Amino acid sequence: MTETAFAIDAAVQTHLAGWERHLSAVRRLAPLTVEAYRRDVAQFLAFLAEYHGGPVGLDGLAAIGAPDIRAFMAERRNGAVGSRSLARQLSGIKSFFGYLEREGVGSGEALNLVRAPRQKKSLPKPVSVAEAKASIAVVAELEPVEWVAARDMAVIALCYGAGLRISEALAITAADLEGSALRVTGKGGKTRLVPLIAPVKAAIARYQGLSPFKPGPRQPLFRGVKGGVLSPRIIQLRMEQLRGALGLPASATPHALRHSFATHLLAKGGDLRSIQELLGHASLSTTQIYTAVDSDRLLSAYRSAHPRG
Repeated sequence: MTETAFAIDAAVQTHLAGWERHLSAVRRLAPLTVEAYRRDVAQFLAFLAEYHGGPVGLDGLAAIGAPDIRAFMAERRNGAVGSRSLARQLSGIKSFFGYLEREGVGSGEALNLVRAPRQKKSLPKPVSVAEAKASIAVVAELEPVEWVAARDMAVIALCYGAGLRISEALAITAADLEGSALRVTGKGGKTRLVPLIAPVKAAIARYQGLSPFKPGPRQPLFRGVKGGVLSPRIIQLRMEQLRGALGLPASATPHALRHSFATHLLAKGGDLRSIQELLGHASLSTTQIYTAVDSDRLLSAYRSAHPRG
């Protein structure tokens, strides 16, 4: 039996298994994400069992207050767990208690009284122009199926060449293509027009010509090998392959290509307001972080190249 099994009674064990199935089947989270959430909640339940001196039942979970959660967070802090990991743990615990509340056997009210630990904001980590171009070009060498290679190349080209989020790229339809522009539906359902440079437009057209699937004009364009809507995980795995093939850092993800789009535009003299509109940021302050990225890059070049650096 696992450590968690000793920490909880049979009823909680049943609901824990149901929650895990919910994460996989309904929320469609990746197996590794489900495992991380399960581990986080298991640690919390084991802590509660030790803290209160016995196995945790549904009544015990219903009686949990903010002091219990703060005590758990303090213990994790003492174990040198960082803010990011602690925030993720709290997110997993909230998810489990939210599930219990929907099942009518618990409440997440106490969790709403506890703030997630503040995390130090990190600057986006763009890749270089050469690395971004190589990420698009090398796809064909990694994928033997021609139409699949064309598909992945087009999606990656949209992330870097148009600054799209991966979710935005995978949601585009044939009807969204308007000549040399693309209608993009972003966060909050807001739409924007993004210019399509010739290489990106050509990559999409090549995929459309090669793909064995022909979705309707208002259905998502990019398809998996069985014809279903393409999963973001497929493109993330492709980027993992590219990182290995090109020796790119772990930070080189599909979203890093979007960061690269903004950073490279700024480096070439693009103004913040235009970049804000292209990225679909609601606030200019969100876009301003790229000025810090560019300044950091310039200072690094200055220190390494200047004779007195």
